[in-house]
Amino acid sequence: MAGADSEVGRLRTVMLHRPGHELRRLTPRNNDRLLFDGIPWVDRAQDEHDAFAAALTDRGVEVLYLADLLREALTVPQARHDTVEYALGEPHVGDRLASRARALLGDLDEAELAEVLISGLRHDELSARRPMLRPGVVSSLASPEDFVIDPLPNLLFTRDSSAWVGPQVAVTSLAMPARRRETSLTKAIYQHHPRFAGTPLAYQPELEHVEGGDVLLLASGVVAVGTGERTTPAGVERLAGRLLRAGLAHTVLAVPIAQERATMHLDTVCTMVDVDAIVMYPNVAHSLQALAITLNGEDVLRVDAAGPFLDVAARAMGIERLHVLDTGLDPVTAEREQWDDGNNTLALAPRVAVAYERNSETNTRLEAAGIEVVAIAGSELGSGRGGPRCMSCPIERDSLTP
Repeated sequence: MAGADSEVGRLRTVMLHRPGHELRRLTPRNNDRLLFDGIPWVDRAQDEHDAFAAALTDRGVEVLYLADLLREALTVPQARHDTVEYALGEPHVGDRLASRARALLGDLDEAELAEVLISGLRHDELSARRPMLRPGVVSSLASPEDFVIDPLPNLLFTRDSSAWVGPQVAVTSLAMPARRRETSLTKAIYQHHPRFAGTPLAYQPELEHVEGGDVLLLASGVVAVGTGERTTPAGVERLAGRLLRAGLAHTVLAVPIAQERATMHLDTVCTMVDVDAIVMYPNVAHSLQALAITLNGEDVLRVDAAGPFLDVAARAMGIERLHVLDTGLDPVTAEREQWDDGNNTLALAPRVAVAYERNSETNTRLEAAGIEVVAIAGSELGSGRGGPRCMSCPIERDSLTP
């Protein structure tokens, strides 16, 4: 049965997305808009991702691939309709162009359609298969290499577009225009793939912005949600109300983080590596604040005054102290390794975590603290600013509750 009530229960099933042709669509002209800090070497990125997946399967984790799940979900007519209409409903497309593209997509089988929805469709590709007799305004003014349907290179980071909280899944609401269409694909998977049929949705993409990288399951019933560049305070409030009223949490923590590229999500500054231990960016470890959100007796949200994150979290978790693994790094090294996702670890079980090998100082400190580090390469995978946690959506973990 799918579900997760913590970040560290033994990982049983995970959803990944192997980087593909969508990364080959990145150019110096569009990489900033598509949120990549460089142009990745795709073959190497695929090798690195394959090694990441192998490290998981070697530990007994079932790896599901998003593209496979999407292809299988697209056998359902409603899934085809919804994903195509979302893609062609983007403001830059227009009615005439949407009509031509819709006709082309209608001729594709499930595998071909999944590929286009992920990798995008250029004007010249559409024209080669659906020549224009009387082009509309959009087609007339577009360059051949412009996209009718944008590629989704950030689909690599499967944590952001969905996050499981207990037996329900939050299909999130992504803030950046380059990423918003990702959730139309994950929603189709959760609604129409037979493996997930009937799964309740704790959140939907049409709601206020919430991204999965900001959702941290501190303990059973305790969920921290970062609010900063990607997740809005209104999104935290909406998600908190839904989780609390559904009994999926008894406390939600709103955690303000800097609205900067380097700290775009809560999981870029901290991740859990044990039931009571967290690895944190040293520069914010003792300045991070949190507001505890609970339900009062009248089913109304109660928001406490802000306090130190570590203290508020420990109190909500019912433990004496939430231990910070002090990496002990000097400020410059700490900043470098935080930029390279040194704090973005994926726990496979208590005290076992996957991390990028490049963050050698952080990994050395983790090992000294008794954490087994499963090191993976990430020189190309990291060009989109995301680590092992960002690249994985846990579908099932062992529960830590009796």
